[in-house]
Amino acid sequence: MTNDELQRLVMQISTREFGKPFKHQVVFNSRLQTTGGRYHLRDHHIDINPKMLTDFGEDTLEGVIKHELVHYHLSMAGLPFNHRSREFRTLLAQVGGSRFAPAPKQRQGQTAHSRSRHIYIYECVKCGQRYTRRRRINTRRFACGICGGRLNLAEAYTQES
Repeated sequence: MTNDELQRLVMQISTREFGKPFKHQVVFNSRLQTTGGRYHLRDHHIDINPKMLTDFGEDTLEGVIKHELVHYHLSMAGLPFNHRSREFRTLLAQVGGSRFAPAPKQRQGQTAHSRSRHIYIYECVKCGQRYTRRRRINTRRFACGICGGRLNLAEAYTQES
């Protein structure tokens, strides 16, 4: 499905379910990782995660579109449009939109916490105190917390989870 086809689908759903036109832009945004879609209050456009279509099908995509259109139409009417508002929950139930988007599937062989991690071990040149860090540090800026001595990178390795 292209962005033009998505635009037409959203306009059809808006007219059919809400009885009002959708006058702004909707696009697929592959940078969305953990959410089904996003409504932008500033310019009223909507981003949709393409994985909602590829991983879960058109029914899930339509549920996410309805969810984002509830935000859109409530905002355009000047009503509260956040998830906790009574108006949002009532309208979402009326149109049959998704309350929550399903979690996108991970890439083959990778889960959210199975990435490899870099481990850095720094050592004080004066007292020998060792510091283990997951991020590199600027050794010119930081010093040993015990004696104030200079730190050197003693070892760095990758830890597989």
